[in-house]
Amino acid sequence: MFRRALLAASHSGGARRIVETAPFARDVARRFIAGETAADAARVTEQLTDDGLLVSLDVLGEDVHDKGRAETNTVRYIELLDRLGEDALGARAEVSVKLTAVGQSLDEEFALENARRICDAAASAGTTVTFDMEEHETVDSTLRIVHELRRDHPTVGAVVQAYLRRAEEYCADLAYEGSRVRLCKGAYAAPEAIAFTEKDDIDKSFVRCMKVLMAGKGYPMLATHDPRLIDIAEALTLLHSRDADTFEYQMLYGVRPQEQRRLAADGAQVRVYVAYGRDWYEYFMRRLAEKPANLRLVVRSLVGAS
Repeated sequence: MFRRALLAASHSGGARRIVETAPFARDVARRFIAGETAADAARVTEQLTDDGLLVSLDVLGEDVHDKGRAETNTVRYIELLDRLGEDALGARAEVSVKLTAVGQSLDEEFALENARRICDAAASAGTTVTFDMEEHETVDSTLRIVHELRRDHPTVGAVVQAYLRRAEEYCADLAYEGSRVRLCKGAYAAPEAIAFTEKDDIDKSFVRCMKVLMAGKGYPMLATHDPRLIDIAEALTLLHSRDADTFEYQMLYGVRPQEQRRLAADGAQVRVYVAYGRDWYEYFMRRLAEKPANLRLVVRSLVGAS
C-alpha cells in the first residue's frame, strides 16, 4: 500500500511542488542522481569506470506531451553520446532511453524516428542503447519499436519487468542469440489483472524469468540489488556454464555501491544505472517506492532542516 502511495505521488503536481521545494530535498535526491548536467554525468561515469564498473546513462525528462520537448530530449541524448565518443567512454558506457521522453505518448512513428537518431549517434560513439520499459500500457509499443530498431542496430537492449504477469513469456520471446535483455522488477503501478502486486510473487517471477534468460542464447542484464536473487543468478551461471562476459548485473547509482564493487572485483560485469537532469522528481519517487526505507533519508533531511 505504501509503495502504491509513493507511485501515485510521483504523478501528483502537489506532491511534486512540496518535494522539489523542501529544504535539502535536492541534496537527498543527489544520492540517486548524478547531477543536472552532462558534465556531472561524465564526471560520475569516469569515476565508476575507473573503479571497473560499466555505466548506463539516463537523461531525465520522461512522459512529454509536445514535440518540442521530445526534440529537446532527443538532442540531449545525441549531445551526451557525442561526448562519450569524444571522451573514449563508448566501450564502458551506454545510454538508457525512455521512449515517452522522445514522443511515444504523441505518436509511435515519431518516437521511433527520434529513437533511431539516438541509436545512430550511439553507433558513432562506439556504444549502444537500452530502451527502458515504463507504464504497462506502453509495453507493446515499446517492444515494436525495439524490434524495428534492431534491424539496423542489433545490439539495442530491451527490458522486461518481472512484476508483469506476462514477463516470462516476454523473456522467452527475447532470449535469442545476440539479444540484450535487462530484467528488472518494475517500478510502476499496474492493475492486479496485469501485474503481480505482492513482493514474494514478483520475486518468484524474477527467478522464473532469470531461468529463461540464463538458459537462452541472449545476453541477460540482471537488474537487482537483492542478495538472494544475486545468489540464484550465480547458481544459474554455473548450471548453464555461462562465462562472466555473457551476462551482467545492473544496479542503480547510489544503491549498494559496495556490493557493486565486490561483484566487479570477483570478476563479474556490473553496470551502474546513472540518471541525471533537472527533471528528477518522478525518478526519485520511484526509487523511494522500490525501497520505502529510503524515505527515512528524506525525513531525516527535512527534520534536520527545520
